[in-house]
Amino acid sequence: MANCAIVGINWGDEGKGRMVDLLTEDYDVVVRFQGGGNAGHTVINEKGKFALHLLPSGIFRDGVVNILGNGVALDPKNLWTEMQDVMAKGIEITPDNLKISDRASLLLPWHRDMDELEEMRLADKKYGSTKQGIAPFYSDKYQKKTILAGELFYPEELKSHLADLMEWKNLTLTKVYGAKPYTMAMLEEWLETYCEKIKPYICDIGAFLKEAHASGKNILFEAQLGSLRDLDYGIYPYTTSSNTTAAYAPIGSGLPSAKIDDVIGVVKAYSTCVGEGPFVCEMFGDEAEELRKNGFEYGAKTGRPRRVGPIDIVATRYGVEVQAATAIALTKLDVLSYMDKIPVCTHYLLNGEQTDRFPFPSALKNAKPVIEYFDGWKCDISGARNWDDLPKAAQKYVTFIEKQIGCPIKYVSVGPERDSIVIR
Repeated sequence: MANCAIVGINWGDEGKGRMVDLLTEDYDVVVRFQGGGNAGHTVINEKGKFALHLLPSGIFRDGVVNILGNGVALDPKNLWTEMQDVMAKGIEITPDNLKISDRASLLLPWHRDMDELEEMRLADKKYGSTKQGIAPFYSDKYQKKTILAGELFYPEELKSHLADLMEWKNLTLTKVYGAKPYTMAMLEEWLETYCEKIKPYICDIGAFLKEAHASGKNILFEAQLGSLRDLDYGIYPYTTSSNTTAAYAPIGSGLPSAKIDDVIGVVKAYSTCVGEGPFVCEMFGDEAEELRKNGFEYGAKTGRPRRVGPIDIVATRYGVEVQAATAIALTKLDVLSYMDKIPVCTHYLLNGEQTDRFPFPSALKNAKPVIEYFDGWKCDISGARNWDDLPKAAQKYVTFIEKQIGCPIKYVSVGPERDSIVIR
């Protein structure tokens, strides 16, 4: 029996869904343990191309049980819509292969409204939210102002609870933002249209995972976003509103007693960032646009052009430490094949001094990148399946990163397809 967490090392969008889809061949259970519908996990396999937002990326493997844990921001509308889209492409989803924690809190309709209204109020000081209601949801969860999924089985208490929450939330919507209030009729329609659809999938996940663990099942924990978007250890306040670290996986999954045996950190061969906040290694102009175009760097959820830059050794080393990564999956190495010289951010300059330590968030805006260049390989590497298939320049690039971040690179992705991988 082995427990493994697959987590992001940088700002998110590193290719975690692609790695979960690959590695679920060796696992019985896949658990999303935090985050919500703001995720964009792109998966390409023999069944097609998919952009998952809430569904765990193990949903394509026969015999794998997929779980949405109690730490997830569970949006019934987004989830049911996504399930329908995936099922329309021939993927079977039943209560046998998808289970939802009865302790997961529901993202309520007004959370998306609150998200958008607050970003509008912030104007040029906005956080760059995906406007999926994530920050208002987690804020309300910690105020104990949400509904648990299991409450759907107690309709009378549920409606009373919803009425109380609605009365409270309408005060903010109308008096702070000047928005329209919600009515019980609107909430009852939401319950009927979406919540009733996902109700058959809700169960006691704690009991299920405890039994799976006791019987020796292999469990894979799937994170959303990356270390630098973690609420506690990221570039606050330009973070998500949950903990994206492997250490949170047992708590957010429903099995707090779980021990994580392996942590696979996913790192892109260059840097990307969706949203606002400091991004020390950022490229601009034609150089950035060429990298963005070659990597097709547009948000899977929002379609927004991602900010891009060279791989950032300082940020990546910090992300490895935060996640306590035991191995690295380096993705999208093939994208760099067009470059004559490949830039790498090896250090930061801060207050006139060179540093290898990732600064406190308030200091990041003053940090400047130190760039070194490596020879490119200028050939198609997408057919590589063994380490020796890679050009020497590509091998040198990978081994340099490995040495600098202090963690073995076990997987090298050379394409988006499931089998486009070099395993060292």
